[in-house]
Amino acid sequence: MRKLFGTDGVRGIANVEPMTVETAMKLGRAAAHVFKHKDGRHRIVIGKDTRLSCYMIESALTSGICSLGVDVILVGPLPTPAVAFMARSLRVDAAVMISASHNSFQDNGIKFFSKEGFKLPDHVEHEIENLLFSGEIDAIRPTAKEIGKVFRLDDVEGRYIEFVKRSIPKGLDLQGLKIVVDCANGAAYKVSPTVLKELGAKVIVLNNDPSGTNINENCGSMHPEGLQKAVLEHQAHVGIAHDGDADRTTFVDEKGDVIDGDALLVTFALAMHDERCLKGETLVTTLMSNMGVELALNPKGIHVLRTQVGDRYVIERMVNGAYNLGGEQSGHLIFLDYNTTGDGVITALQFLTLMVRTGNSASKLTDCMTALPQVLKNVKVKERRDLAEIPEIQALISDYEQKLSGSGRILVRYSGTEFLLRIMIEGEEKSVISEMADTLSAIVQKKIGAKR
Repeated sequence: MRKLFGTDGVRGIANVEPMTVETAMKLGRAAAHVFKHKDGRHRIVIGKDTRLSCYMIESALTSGICSLGVDVILVGPLPTPAVAFMARSLRVDAAVMISASHNSFQDNGIKFFSKEGFKLPDHVEHEIENLLFSGEIDAIRPTAKEIGKVFRLDDVEGRYIEFVKRSIPKGLDLQGLKIVVDCANGAAYKVSPTVLKELGAKVIVLNNDPSGTNINENCGSMHPEGLQKAVLEHQAHVGIAHDGDADRTTFVDEKGDVIDGDALLVTFALAMHDERCLKGETLVTTLMSNMGVELALNPKGIHVLRTQVGDRYVIERMVNGAYNLGGEQSGHLIFLDYNTTGDGVITALQFLTLMVRTGNSASKLTDCMTALPQVLKNVKVKERRDLAEIPEIQALISDYEQKLSGSGRILVRYSGTEFLLRIMIEGEEKSVISEMADTLSAIVQKKIGAKR
């Protein structure tokens, strides 16, 4: 049973357990111990997004890591995928990103990457948790010259910008494209506009003035309304919105419509299939993706493999099967040919490359699948109680599963990063599945819902 780690690291309200300086320091100590694989000096990179609380968590993590005799390299505000890239580029032992992704500023999180730039598998996270709670390393106290040092690296943004630009063909540029980019007042507020401008696009930038408290505030990938309006006002070819740590991207087409994440996955899968570079003729996605993905890809001979929710599970399946394209409905897309995790800037560049190469508009490019009606509900809960222990909820889920068999599906799960129960129902009739979702949400609210 997990005590700290969710589907994307440790997350919570900053300065409230588990996101306190005390726990962050212990996490730093435990992680440092786990990542010391050999003799000699060891190094861990720490990056962060633009939240006010990042300073506090960064200092605590740094102290904990140094107290175990491991050096720390601070790279400042950077997208999560840039931190994963730096783990490989600097040949360090591990990397840490301080971010709560799309959550509001009062939340924060800590996620770890291996020296290869991948998120940690479950068994390593369990090892870190066990060390933290067992007290096994409390007596390990390096002294004198064995205490870790701290270094600050200043040229990281430039390194990452050049890295992502290498993901598109040599000689290709974005001249003639007008692009609106919403940086969510987050980690990509410098690098994303810079990349697009250096490639020749005319760029209108929104929300690139982080204050520490305005990250994701009515902006970014979770709130694309402002981007939709700006695309129409400026008659742009496309709009791009990142979340707070820029590992995901939401697109808005030239008509001002948000492009569905599943449609993006299908678009890339078909394009890579046509170019004969889709490894294994397979797309890896999660249980949340619409059944329309299979309906669009299977006739082309493209297989769809599904994992549990969480981009790290998608990546694990991709690595194990030697596949190179995967992602989530939410806009986390993984191109393993270019980076080891979801990368919003690389995703944007890959989409813009398709637009340039095909000459198609964003709307035409993504008009490639018909989605089954789908309803998503998020219910705030006071606890993550086993649903099997609540007969009324379990009975209703079983009833819906029988009714939808062969023509739809239901997925009910707890969020790994927030106290939410997520309900997803697909079916042929929107009115029917909407009523199902409303009824189930009401019972969940009654039994385990948090006070509104």
